[in-house]
Amino acid sequence: MGTKKKKQTNEQPPREWKIKLYKTETGKCPVNDFITTLSRKDEENITKSILHLQSVGHELRRPHGAYLRDDIYELRITLANNNTRTLYFFCYDNYIVLTHTFIKKTQEVPDKQIEKAIKYKTDFLQRYNLKNIDEA
Repeated sequence: MGTKKKKQTNEQPPREWKIKLYKTETGKCPVNDFITTLSRKDEENITKSILHLQSVGHELRRPHGAYLRDDIYELRITLANNNTRTLYFFCYDNYIVLTHTFIKKTQEVPDKQIEKAIKYKTDFLQRYNLKNIDEA
């Protein structure tokens, strides 16, 4: 009897992304603060979008997300007829850190919002490394 050969593949198993919500040194969590203002339906929609980001990571493409600049990305979510953006960055191989969410009122993501995400990213990376990121 012959034995079947296993087909070899170069495919890597899917990466398991871990989502972290940025918190200030005083414990304020901008993403959570935004979510708590939402209706149950909108909260479910934003959660669904975050879970989708978690499952695909860097593979998230328009219309769901896009790269902005300086290693900052946007998660695009429409809630109650408002275009919202949750800004985030990748770090330490398999972490995605959500910095903050805002209602987008212009065509482009305002530089002020990107600068805020960069500031939060810098703060996060100064306080957490691969050894203590689970405390974040």
